[in-house]
Amino acid sequence: MLYGIRRDLQEELVREGYPVRVYVPYGREWYPYYVRRLAERPANLWFFITNFFRK
Repeated sequence: MLYGIRRDLQEELVREGYPVRVYVPYGREWYPYYVRRLAERPANLWFFITNFFRK
């Protein structure tokens, strides 16, 4: 799963005993890739924005 997306689901799956891998893009092109993935689903973008401003 992509880092920062559906952390609640990641934790739930782990509690249920499923193996979960978190994908973290890196390298020179990490930012364009991350933005593209967020833009693929508007719900992901909204989720990112709301969690970015949480304390």
